Amino acid sequence: MSQILRLDRLRTFVERIASLLDDALPEASLLEAGGAALRELVAHDDWLPDAYARPNPERYQQFLLHADARQRFSVVSFVWGPGQATPVHDHTVWGLIGVLRGAEIAQPYCRDESGTVIASDGARWLETGAVDAVSPRIGDIHRVSNAYDDRVSVSIHVYGANIGAVSRSVYPGEGGRKTFISGYSNDVLPNIWNVSKEIAIS
Repeated sequence: MSQILRLDRLRTFVERIASLLDDALPEASLLEAGGAALRELVAHDDWLPDAYARPNPERYQQFLLHADARQRFSVVSFVWGPGQATPVHDHTVWGLIGVLRGAEIAQPYCRDESGTVIASDGARWLETGAVDAVSPRIGDIHRVSNAYDDRVSVSIHVYGANIGAVSRSVYPGEGGRKTFISGYSNDVLPNIWNVSKEIAIS
């Protein structure tokens, strides 16, 4: 018997983030309350469809799960194959990262006196259930990698924009900087609004 996906968990999370943004909270309060909501979401691993947790042997995947109609936020699943990692990059908007499966290593970066991007102290090992935050205010440049070289890790990210359409930067080293727009790995979103199925089985 196939497992019934609890897509209502994702829908509830989306509704909570939208409500927080409706309240126009200061960023610190938004990250605290949004982080608590994300922690509740990743505490359960029974809602993410397999199609949005599928690794690619060539590179990590970034699957869009939901985009706010006003592009105030987006929810994305990141799928890391064994040993995969991002380049050093920024976001330009606030973001929350919650680990759903496996573990990740988040290495923060900062600018030195000359403006060169360098690794900071305090790399964080994020286990399943852990939540981290980024923003230009608290630290926006990092590199994220799968903590394991023998298994897949999956994390759920929420950003204060349609992140796949935001012009951002990667920092390849030696003071270099290159702009990019990430896009997404999928063209079809999970239908979190088909509550008729939930009514039929309740």
